[in-house]
Amino acid sequence: MARRILSVLVGILITATTVVPAAHAVEWVPKAPPLTTPWTAQVSPTNALPEYPRPQLVRTEWQNLNGVWEFAGAPNLTNPPIGRPLAEGVLVPYPIESALSGIKRHEDNMFYRRTFTVPSSWNGRQVKLNFGAVTWETRVWVNGRQVGTHTGGFDAFSFDITSALTTGANEIVVGVSSPVDGSRYPIGKQRRNPSGIFYTAASGIWQTVWLEPVRAANITRLDTTPNVGASALDLTVQGSAGQVTAEVLSGGQVVGRQTGTTGTSLRVPVPNARLWSPDDPFLYDLRVTLASGDVVTGYFGMRSLGKAMVGGVMRPLLNGKFVFQQGTLDQGYWPDGIYTAPTDEALRWDLERQKALGFNMVRKHIKVEPARWFYHADRLGLMVWQDMPAVDAVDEVPNSHANYESELTRMVNQLKGITSIVQWVPFNEGWGEYDAGRIVNLVRSIDNTRLINHNSGSNCCVSDPDPGNGDVIDDHAYQITTGNRLPDNRVAMLGEFGGLGRRVVGHEYEPGNGFAYGALYPDEQSLTKRYEEIVKQVARLIHTRGLSASVYTEPYDVENEVNGFYTYDRRVLKMTESRVRAINQEVLAVANGTAVGPDDLVSLRVTTSGYTDRYLRHQNGLARTDVPGSDLDRLDATFFPRPGLADASCLSFESRNFPGQFLRHANSRIGIAANPAAADATFCARDGSGGTALESYNVRGSFIRHFNATVYLARSGGPNPWDTPTSFAADTTWAIGIALWRSGADLPVDQSRSFRVTTPGFTDRYLRHQNSLARTDVVTSTSDGLLKADSTFVIRRGLADSTCYSLESRNFPNNYLRHADFRVRLSANDNTDLFRRDATFCAQPGEGGVRLESVNELGTNIRHYQEEVWVASNGGAHTYDNPASYNQDVSWAVSSPWAP
Repeated sequence: MARRILSVLVGILITATTVVPAAHAVEWVPKAPPLTTPWTAQVSPTNALPEYPRPQLVRTEWQNLNGVWEFAGAPNLTNPPIGRPLAEGVLVPYPIESALSGIKRHEDNMFYRRTFTVPSSWNGRQVKLNFGAVTWETRVWVNGRQVGTHTGGFDAFSFDITSALTTGANEIVVGVSSPVDGSRYPIGKQRRNPSGIFYTAASGIWQTVWLEPVRAANITRLDTTPNVGASALDLTVQGSAGQVTAEVLSGGQVVGRQTGTTGTSLRVPVPNARLWSPDDPFLYDLRVTLASGDVVTGYFGMRSLGKAMVGGVMRPLLNGKFVFQQGTLDQGYWPDGIYTAPTDEALRWDLERQKALGFNMVRKHIKVEPARWFYHADRLGLMVWQDMPAVDAVDEVPNSHANYESELTRMVNQLKGITSIVQWVPFNEGWGEYDAGRIVNLVRSIDNTRLINHNSGSNCCVSDPDPGNGDVIDDHAYQITTGNRLPDNRVAMLGEFGGLGRRVVGHEYEPGNGFAYGALYPDEQSLTKRYEEIVKQVARLIHTRGLSASVYTEPYDVENEVNGFYTYDRRVLKMTESRVRAINQEVLAVANGTAVGPDDLVSLRVTTSGYTDRYLRHQNGLARTDVPGSDLDRLDATFFPRPGLADASCLSFESRNFPGQFLRHANSRIGIAANPAAADATFCARDGSGGTALESYNVRGSFIRHFNATVYLARSGGPNPWDTPTSFAADTTWAIGIALWRSGADLPVDQSRSFRVTTPGFTDRYLRHQNSLARTDVVTSTSDGLLKADSTFVIRRGLADSTCYSLESRNFPNNYLRHADFRVRLSANDNTDLFRRDATFCAQPGEGGVRLESVNELGTNIRHYQEEVWVASNGGAHTYDNPASYNQDVSWAVSSPWAP
């Protein structure tokens, strides 16, 4: 229903409310969005984002200019409609392409117009007109006088309009040019003709517009840098020259005070600082007074950032400790407001739900959010990677460089006081990338306190050569079937993965057109199961490949991308929340060493500097550490983690090549033994120094330690030589990751075998190939020779991993079973990396046989299903992933070959 605004717009003050007349009677007609959110209907002219928009620089008196403005498209900005009414009504601050704006169309050029009245209580002070953000070029006239221009779509800006004001009603006209395409300036993922991974444009005013009175000498910005080492806040007050007093408050009480001058660094004491972290996002209040009487308030969190070698791996640090950064790719789009959340509650809800799902970080993907979004991230305890929005071209566009660098500089300067931001990301997948090494140095010259990720996804797409001077090696790998690149003097991160999709009828942007970055899953169960499977792989890579962060794509569907945990309208959670949270928490536990994956073979790597190529292994019944060389070395260094024999909440480690024998301690030595005392073979995972410390269940305070290549149960400072406290923390910390020997069951290499079905009712059927496809058929002693030959395979070492296996056809030499599009088939070895991986399977214990687990399609095993053979997951997206009889269908009895 249309809402008519005759002569009332609401100007919101913290201290008072002022009613101002509209320029003339205009009508806001909200358009129908493609989807409504739970907050769409709450939006009206009287409550369009009424909150104070700048929590880092708050003044008590202000007037909100959000609401209905007059609007018109224009051929250019050279003829502003001074004193001339415009026909349409637009609801500011929603971009004009949005339904909430009431326009819902694009204009390259446009004018906004309204009137306002300055409260008499502001007399004698200057009046600032503030914009949160406008895309892209802005020109402003007040009472016919041009008061300022600005270019840039993501940064806040202000104009002093005092000299243009008059008593009573004042007219403001805002002209905006937003051609969007053209590769001249950063726009992120906006497009005039959206499709695929690019979305609807968000032109014009898209953040709050407001007035505030200031003294002639005033504060313009607070640059806050927590200095944990000095128990202080390093503060630079930007603004008019003068003396300032800064006060740090906690619970309303002043805990630190310092005086100084604007433009210089002040060190404000913060005694006994309570540190900000995702687990305890504590914020201090800040009050700054300029000698002129200008007073502003803000806030900050005390925390330190950095990187260092931890457990032999370069890791990001938060407050001096490695904290795995587990986040989402948050693009910040809405079906009703596009770039602008319908309400502040909606903006906060987006982040609250990500925290509830178990994430501790969010990557803000090539968009810059309003200041209140960062306030919510700070308050909730979500670390933030901040991307720089890209230009609209994939390859470098030279005529965009000046605009790009200008906006990048302003973004970093405006946001460097945000507590939650832990990383800057100038480029993404090489889009518009140029001079990446110089750009890293530019960002570092503005802010040297955070890590800089020169190009997220530098392993793919159109990325330029790695300049090497950033802090991060960032891979994009959606199904992460291969390992991430290893860290060096930089941190290894997975900047995008996942992209799992599910359409939900009734909640689609364009019904039937939704796509994902992989298969579409039919229901909550299958999608959640797949999420669990790929996140387990993330956990495996933390200590195996030195992975320090992961970013899942994505929290919410965006237009036709249906990769979200939630639908685009935020109404349906597409996965099971408790299971998502549980697996996410498991990843964080694995990273901090308090958990070990219970379903994998593992190896225990030394983390002590200078010895990180050594592994715990058993030899002649005793444990030691060695650099593995032979197959036997790798087998001896491989264990099944089992629920603790004495306490299922702890762990016991069963030898891979001596089933039934467990690591245990006896007379301070660690070794393996059959049927050991349960307590002696039980160890509890503790937070180590970058990995897992294994504390004895029955000798508390004692840990598995390597000492001179021998492995002991040791107590720091105890009476034995191996109890020496020197390097004790490092020596008792183990990086527990993917096993050196990946197969948990043995197959006879270079021998022929046949594989029989074990599913009851089908045990006379065998795996065979026919017309290049794998299937199962009944094979008996009376079967013809071709069938018998087709059912016989020569077991070879895995083409992609020698601790796994490949199955070569008996009658077609150099042809191997491999999967393609999940179907198992026989193909000639073309010696590509993809073929080798698709043709490699790790043997694992099954139900009455062995499972043949794909190394290239996570969580899948060779399965027979209605006579066909697939690599299938248990409860996945396809019919052949049906969980009914899955365990039997993926178990194969290894039998004598049908063909000699």
